[in-house]
Amino acid sequence: MRCKLLLISLLLTSTHLLAAPLGLPDVPVPADNSQSEAKILLGDKLFHDTRFSSTGNVSCATCHDAKKGFTDSPLAVSQGIASMEGTRNAPTVINSAYMTSLFWDGREPDLEGQSAGPFINPVEMGLPDHQPIIDIVRTDPDYVAAFQAAFGKQANAITMKEVKQAIASFERTIIAGDSPFDQYYFGGDQNALTASEIRGFQVFLEQGRCVSCHTINQNHALFTDNRFHNIGIGFASITHDVPSIVQAHQRAQKAGEDLDVTVLTKANVSELGRYVVTDKVTELGAFKTATLRNVAITGPYMHDGSLETLEDVVDFYNNGGVVDKSDPVSPFTSGGIRPLNLDDQQKLDLVNFLKALTSPEFAQSAQQ
Repeated sequence: MRCKLLLISLLLTSTHLLAAPLGLPDVPVPADNSQSEAKILLGDKLFHDTRFSSTGNVSCATCHDAKKGFTDSPLAVSQGIASMEGTRNAPTVINSAYMTSLFWDGREPDLEGQSAGPFINPVEMGLPDHQPIIDIVRTDPDYVAAFQAAFGKQANAITMKEVKQAIASFERTIIAGDSPFDQYYFGGDQNALTASEIRGFQVFLEQGRCVSCHTINQNHALFTDNRFHNIGIGFASITHDVPSIVQAHQRAQKAGEDLDVTVLTKANVSELGRYVVTDKVTELGAFKTATLRNVAITGPYMHDGSLETLEDVVDFYNNGGVVDKSDPVSPFTSGGIRPLNLDDQQKLDLVNFLKALTSPEFAQSAQQ
């Protein structure tokens, strides 16, 4: 799997773009962190190194396992050192290169910034600071040679900037398209989807209104609008306590509490979603639209992993943003969330369509 993903590095079209498979646009690459084979190989090594945790047994790949669609499925929320649980479900790294912000609340703008946080989060990798990483990469002969090849830097000149850039460069190669949907819609193969999947696609576009947030463009489909919405998940549990939770959070932030730590250790603050980043009341309980590509292998779903199956997800939206039709709808829920009135056949067809978004390299995992 890892070698196959790295093949995309051979498809460099320019300093700022990587060619991508059917159904996806070229991969954006920042001008100050161009791709190279040496940098990608180094990032791969860093991504899988468990020494960068306080217990020596957790790496980036622990929560983003290639065999599990670069998630930690079937865990609802991720487990870090000593099996400590956070508050968030691990989003897939697949196609994260296209994300305009990272984490469920979008608190980091790019892959470089995102890569540094988990190392020093107490419920993830638990390091006191980044110095143990620097000590390892400056003294491990393999790393010294790899950083020299990738960045032209001697051991004592290696910093976290190069560590972050290498990991981000590797993650930009974790790209997957060419699903049956892509072959049907962008490749013109009318036999690539079954009759049920085609009907599900129509539900996706029309009565289901899924495409409003899980977008499809003329030449590619990211299946995310990269925006934030309160769809009702989790927020109902704090609706009546929002003012007090917000006030306590604001006091903690003024006192210097680390936001990365807060959202993964305080469940009630975690449910504030995008608000903790922007302080906008309109973004209370709003979380980033997840991509639907390879969604069949990345369950459970939603920011808190509270919906176990795709059938559960479809039922949730069909009910208008509640698990059970008798549950009250949160007054903070985004305006587009309302009952869909899909019948059982439409729901089945929609689930089948979602499964047709699985890329060939993950197809076997989707069947397990």
